[in-house]
This record gives sequence, structure tokens and C-alpha cells, in this order.
Amino acid sequence: MRSPPDTMFDAGGALIVGAGLAGLFTALKMAPAPCAVLSPDPLGAGASSAWAQGGVAAAIGVGDSAEAHARDTVAAGAGGVDPDVALAVAREAAARIDDLLEYGAPFDRDAEGRLAQSREAAHSFARIVRVKGDGAGAAIMAALIAAARAAPSITVVEGVRAGDLLVEDGRVAGVMAARSDDPYGEPLVFRARATVLATGGVGGLYAVTTNPPSVRGAGLGMAARAGALISDPEFVQFHPTGLAVATDPAPLASEALRGEGATLIDATGARFMPAIHPDAELAPRDVVARAIHARVSRGEPVFLDARQAVGARFPERFPTIAAHCRAAGIDPAREPIPVAPAQHYHMGGVRTDARGRSSLPGLWVCGETARTGLHGANRLASNSLLEALAFGARIAGDLQGIEPTAAPRRTPRPAPLPSRDAAAVDIAAETAALRRTMSDLVGVERDAEGLTEALRRIAAFERAAAPRSRDCLNMAAAATLIAAAALRREESRGGHWRRDFPDTGAGPASTDITLAEALAIRDAAETDTR
Repeated sequence: MRSPPDTMFDAGGALIVGAGLAGLFTALKMAPAPCAVLSPDPLGAGASSAWAQGGVAAAIGVGDSAEAHARDTVAAGAGGVDPDVALAVAREAAARIDDLLEYGAPFDRDAEGRLAQSREAAHSFARIVRVKGDGAGAAIMAALIAAARAAPSITVVEGVRAGDLLVEDGRVAGVMAARSDDPYGEPLVFRARATVLATGGVGGLYAVTTNPPSVRGAGLGMAARAGALISDPEFVQFHPTGLAVATDPAPLASEALRGEGATLIDATGARFMPAIHPDAELAPRDVVARAIHARVSRGEPVFLDARQAVGARFPERFPTIAAHCRAAGIDPAREPIPVAPAQHYHMGGVRTDARGRSSLPGLWVCGETARTGLHGANRLASNSLLEALAFGARIAGDLQGIEPTAAPRRTPRPAPLPSRDAAAVDIAAETAALRRTMSDLVGVERDAEGLTEALRRIAAFERAAAPRSRDCLNMAAAATLIAAAALRREESRGGHWRRDFPDTGAGPASTDITLAEALAIRDAAETDTR
């Protein structure tokens, strides 16, 4: 482990930006090849992976198959999944579970010693490998952190937040960064022969999210600003059952609860999902989220009722959710849990190929920052951790074959930022306003009027806050991509639902966009007088 360097650091091999599951797993699979991992926080803090409740989807049960898993993935993705990617990843799942077991992941087992598996929405089999019901993310991260600390090939640099990709002669050669506790201090330069972005998703761009608020599109923004091709940023998944309590972030009531038989009810105690979809509470997430959103937006509360399905076993079966409920004054064994949709996952991201390579030479992308073709317009539950594992292993294998090249020695300097006592802009207030805009206007349901207004507000945020913060500049870029692509897609598909274009099938299942194209859409929105 290292503290941030004085000014410049040569990774000596690969530089992995981000220390969640995708970043750490990539680093571990690279061994014994050297790499450096940058983390803005101490390991284990601030990573969305540690908050994952469900587990890892893997077709390893009796009667299940990779082909069935791939079919479920394609069906959930609303036409946007690459079927070859889905099948290949499903076939790799068993090997990746073996990797995690080797690193010490304490997966649940049944009475015969086999890995226990639960069922989640839109899966045709119980295939979610889990830890203590709802603790998979934290347990897997703890195991990977311990393994990374013990690995001599991995150098972890904590307390550093990347802000820009370093591009020289058309190739990504590392990142420009700053100390997390001193963003206006001396810039830090991290050079590398290969750079891997694994910085997580965009949850912190939304006011209501199940993700750490600090995870707010940094990797997406950095890559887009450097010219990387972005795919499907409009496809944002909203988890149907965030706890409807006044906390930031919103605690999550795992889909595994509905897999165990918990039902969604209205204030009268009546179920409503059977009339909406044949799979009722286990319908695809976008269907369930919209059904709940329709009621909540009318002022009608919705509840998740686990009293009969789980009852007194709740604290033992789902200890994480039980703790969140207790903190909110709810006894889930005796009373229904108030729920509402919350931003949960970003299916779009930096476009990558089957090896995790982006459109920029020298840049690989992994985890939620990437768009690999696995998720389409609506991610199948618990495929996110699997994707991070599968592509982390692929990237590690690809990097083994990269010929070492001497890193350029000149030291670049980024555009200067104002000093910490510069003319005041309340960045916290500006950020809160941006997050509210994204939840209100680029949320579960969208329309042209709201998206146009959102783009205007994002532009105003960029003018006010971005000149004083590279973090804000990346946030503005990521938010612009999401809202501009959503305005451009005049249909509804998966996690992207347009009130003014409710039909699916009018547009291509997947599209690419650059930041320059998104900014042109934003510029047009600013001049729109409707």
C-alpha cells in the first residue's frame, strides 16, 4: 500500500483506476504481472460492489444451463443484448465462481455442501450464488481486498481521485489525478503502459439512488472527454424496491425477497402486479419499477410485504435489509416495507469489445463503467457482478500479451483550476440541484419537454461548477450523455421509457454517441423555445 506520490508515479505495468470488484478482480487475475490500483477512498469504502445484495448469477444448478441463462439475459435486455456476449459470459460463470472461492468468498451452502442459489426476477432458474441471503457484495469485496493486500504484484494507492485521462500521441498513457482530500493541490501524474477504467456507474448523479453518492460517472466523463465512443447511456436501471425512507442513498430491498415470495401491495393490502405481467412481482425490473412509479407519483404508497413469505425468519435470512428497516423504525417481520424506485445501475457506458478494449488505444474499461453488450436496455438481476468478473478476467488475459513500451517522460500539466479560496460557487448546492434534475426529468419516465429542460440545467451546472472542479466537469459530461441520448431515442425500451413515445421498436436496439454529438444536442436544447 502506498500514499499518493509527490507528483509523478510510473505504474510499471497496468494502471487500474478504481478499487471495486471489477478493479480488484482484474488486478488479481493479472498476477504475477505488476499493476497499480488507484482508489479515491480506503479499500472497501465508497465502492458500489460492496453494497450488492443479491449475488452472482451462475447456471451451476441441476437442470440449469449457460444456454438458459443466456436466453434469460437476452429476453430481459429488451432487444439490446448481444447474444454471443450473453452466452460467452454465461459459460464463464462457473469458472469465475471458482476464482472467488479460491480468493475466500464465503458463499452459502446447502445441507449437502453444495452452493446455495436463490431466484431473482426474470430468471428461469434459481441461479444466484449468495452470501448470508443479502450480503454477497460486502463478503466478496472483503475476500478480494484481503487477497489484493497479500498479492506482491499489486500496488494500491489510496486517497487519489482521477480527473483526466492522459493522452499522448493518440494513446492513453495514464491519468491526471489529485489527492482526494486536496482537489486543488499539486496535480498527480500516473503513467502506465495500459490503463483500465473501473470507476463504477452514475448513481450519484441522481437524488434517489441505491449507490454511494460519490460514484457519479467519473470514468464515463473522463473517457468521453478524451474522445471515447459511448454506447446506450440513456439506459439507466431503476430498482423497483428502494426503501421509501428519507436517506441518501436509499437502502435497497433486494429482489431476492420477491424471489422468496414477498409481494407488492397497495395501501389497501391488494396486490397489483399479477394484473400487469404474467410473472407478477418477478417481472423484469423495468416493468415492476414503472408499475410502482405510476402509483407513487400519484401519491399512492406501495409496500413490499414479506410477512407470510419470510416472517420471523427475516433478520436471519436478510440481515442487511432487516438492519435498514430497523433504522427506519420498520419491523419487516410484522409490517410491510414502504418502497419506491431508485436509480440502481447503468447499462450504458464506454463501448468495449470482447476483450474490454475501448475505442481509445491504451484504454480498457471494466464493470459498470463499460458497455459490453451483456445488459442491453434492461440488466438481468445479478448479472452485474458476473460481468465485472468475466471481463476483468478477459482484460487481465489481454494485458498479459501487451508488449511493454517505454512511457513518455515529459510531465504534462492540466489546465489550472482556481485556488480553494476562489470566488465562491456552492458546489454542494449545485450538485444537489443537478441530482434533483436527473431524478425528476431523466428518471423512470421521460419526455421531450423534461429532457430538454434537463439539458439546459446541466449546461448551467457545467458553467457554474465545472470550472472549479474536474469532478463536476466529469459529472456534467456524464449527465449530458444520458439526457441527450434519451432525447434522441424517440421510443421506449427497457430502462428508457418515454411518455411521449411509449412504443418499442421504432429505433435501433443499440446506438453509439460521442460527447461532441451529445453537446450538439444540448446546444440545440438551449436554443429550443418550446
